[in-house]
Amino acid sequence: MFPAQAPGVYTGAANVIAVLILLAEFGMFRQALLRDQVRLYAGQSALIALLAVLVGAVRSLPELYVLAAVTVALKAVAIPVLLRRLLRETEPEHLIETGHDIAGSGGLSLASTVLIGIVVAAFGFFAATVLPAGGGAPATALSVSISVVLVAFVLMINRRDVASQAVGLFSLENGISLAALVVAASLPLILEVALLVDLLLAVVVFGLLIRLHHGRAETLSTTDLTSLRG
Repeated sequence: MFPAQAPGVYTGAANVIAVLILLAEFGMFRQALLRDQVRLYAGQSALIALLAVLVGAVRSLPELYVLAAVTVALKAVAIPVLLRRLLRETEPEHLIETGHDIAGSGGLSLASTVLIGIVVAAFGFFAATVLPAGGGAPATALSVSISVVLVAFVLMINRRDVASQAVGLFSLENGISLAALVVAASLPLILEVALLVDLLLAVVVFGLLIRLHHGRAETLSTTDLTSLRG
């Protein structure tokens, strides 16, 4: 029996970055402060940009350097700044200072949520192993990207506040970006930028929803919306 071959530098680095992105997603579960969730999203986006630089260097795709710069400017800087500004305008200062602005906003306990996230991540990881990862794409990174998307869904479904649901959607897009970088890095730059423009439109829509919901309910919680069910 031949010994297992160690992964190359590119594959190993891509896998490490993908795992860090997944850990940041799990970190969003335990945060009781919305601004901490936003920081994790910014760090997650910075990791996406780092992966774009790595893939661009290994595959000789200089357009990915432009994509990395746009990702940092939009997803790691502009969107977090906008979200923090919205939070300052909508959340009472005493809740932010005491660290309870989203504490208890989940439909399940933290332990149950993390357990569900682990199960969903494992399902996504092993289900993705049947997908062909051609072109030298790191198979582990591709599997982790599916896990990130599914765990982001859990965050969106479990949280009962508009801002956390927005962060969940934005981090879900990071999972999609991760999959695109490891599978289809040679996509034309215009398509990659178009996806970022779609994300920017989603940010604008969620910003309006946060303002409107807070203006009507004077809270970011969506718990009262259950009374609208028929």
